[in-house]
Amino acid sequence: MNKIIYLDNAATTKTAKEVVDAMLPYFAENYGNASSIYGLGAASKKVMNESREVIAESLGAAPQEIYFTAGGSESDNWALIAAAEAYESKGRHIITSKIEHHAILHTCDYLKKRGFEITYIDVDENGILKLDELKRAIRSDTILISVMFANNEIGTVQPIKEIGEIAKEHGILFHTDAVQAYGHLPINVDEYHIDMLSASAHKINGPKGIGFLYIRKGVKIRSFIHGGQQERSRRAGTENIPGIAGYGAAVKRAMASLEERIKRETELRDYLIERISKEIPYCRLNGDRTKRLPNNVNFSFQFVEGESLLIMLDMKGICASSGSACTSGSLDPSHVLLAIGLPHEIAHGSLRLTLSEENTKEEIDYTVESIKEIVTKLRQMSPLYEDFIKKQQ
Repeated sequence: MNKIIYLDNAATTKTAKEVVDAMLPYFAENYGNASSIYGLGAASKKVMNESREVIAESLGAAPQEIYFTAGGSESDNWALIAAAEAYESKGRHIITSKIEHHAILHTCDYLKKRGFEITYIDVDENGILKLDELKRAIRSDTILISVMFANNEIGTVQPIKEIGEIAKEHGILFHTDAVQAYGHLPINVDEYHIDMLSASAHKINGPKGIGFLYIRKGVKIRSFIHGGQQERSRRAGTENIPGIAGYGAAVKRAMASLEERIKRETELRDYLIERISKEIPYCRLNGDRTKRLPNNVNFSFQFVEGESLLIMLDMKGICASSGSACTSGSLDPSHVLLAIGLPHEIAHGSLRLTLSEENTKEEIDYTVESIKEIVTKLRQMSPLYEDFIKKQQ
């Protein structure tokens, strides 16, 4: 197979043609500033309002509850820092999980230096948050619970509705990082009792550099970027109109095909899991078998170094990852895999394959055959594997 097989859609997705088409007029034709009062600016304001409405409708929210940002990391930072500042008179205790994205974990580190106390809840071997531990962690001074909707590495979908109910029962704000889930799973903010939600366009075939933060009406949260009056005085800076136009188009596209994509990607995902599980010995599926994103597959292969596996897959035209793209430069094993109980040597041999609607069964078959060949080759070079086989015999 000569073409590139792209299986790293959790890192980023290809910008769809209709999304690019929606963006183009706002670069050199309707280039006016949305805050201006003349007609050229009015065109920018119109598409911004339309995109806001499309996103709000997709979540069961109101348009005035959607605030555009530069992406998921900014949305996460804003939700945690601004909420902590706004509610610190009530308390300085925040609860999150041990498998959050670093946009949450590093923001928690920042808040700790400012005197806030963070409790990190454990997950089980499949990466599902321990609800009993969450309930026990709640205190009178707890002001915020932040738990991701679905994990970016192992794909596990959290019991968000139950977490939202617990937070609501105790009068605590609930934020969820839905960067991997939004546009891939149905989400209703009222049904799940979500007060704040982060998302990013480039995970659903939209452009990079644009995201949003949903903030429920009545939530007291301060500005994160100070300056002008944009985003109802909560997020200063001239709006990224081409990005916003593209995001609206990407959301329309994602929501129109949501059920069909979930069905197709789930079937392809399960086929991939089944083949690897049956045909490659000494491997482990990471994440829950069924409570996972429709397009996520994550395996650990014993006696294999993940980086070597990735390089050799790349030589065969297959794009994959060993976890989050944000930590791909790190030599440390994934904090997510360690949190679900994997020892370092097995965590180092992880492979994440994330599908899109464009992937085919033929591509999956080629990928499995390639993984089998590479894993066999790498194990033949491993003295640890040789010793292991001798002991087995």
